[in-house]
Amino acid sequence: MTTMDKQLLDILVCPVSKKPLSLNDETNELICEESGLAYQIRDGIPVMLPEEARKL
Repeated sequence: MTTMDKQLLDILVCPVSKKPLSLNDETNELICEESGLAYQIRDGIPVMLPEEARKL
């Protein structure tokens, strides 16, 4: 799994809800509880497209 840079995680927000994201190390995704979406991290780069996100 790729580790996310803590500074990057601090500035990223969900493009749908504009709320902070949390990192799920097990699934290698950024989670937004507010919008109910999980954004995959590919090769260390978060894919922040709502249409690519997985519904929780």
